Amino acid sequence: MSDNAVNQSGAMDSLKWGVAILLLAAAVGGNYYFGELSVLYRAIGVVVAVIIALLVAASTVKGSNFVNFAKESRTEVRKVVWPSRQEATQTTMIVLAATVVMALLLWGLDGIIVRVVSLLTSIGA
Repeated sequence: MSDNAVNQSGAMDSLKWGVAILLLAAAVGGNYYFGELSVLYRAIGVVVAVIIALLVAASTVKGSNFVNFAKESRTEVRKVVWPSRQEATQTTMIVLAATVVMALLLWGLDGIIVRVVSLLTSIGA
């Protein structure tokens, strides 16, 4: 690809990002400016402006890369084998039991260390 084509693509992307940002700013400003209108109409206007801004942003190089990444991520999430309810419950119980055992061990160790330090320093605890 020639340098001229790359520069034109970069300039178009910058212009598209500017348009997207202006659309988002117009949505915020319009929502404030038309504050006396029904919330429903303002919400519809904001949603339409945001959707158009997203479509403009998605037509840029970075936007299309993000859209491709999102599609691939969705495909990968569908491949995940999720645990059954029984497996999740059993794993949760194991984690809780291990946490209780460790808490009791640390509590006992702390009590021993406090007694040893109080004996060595002659300070009653």
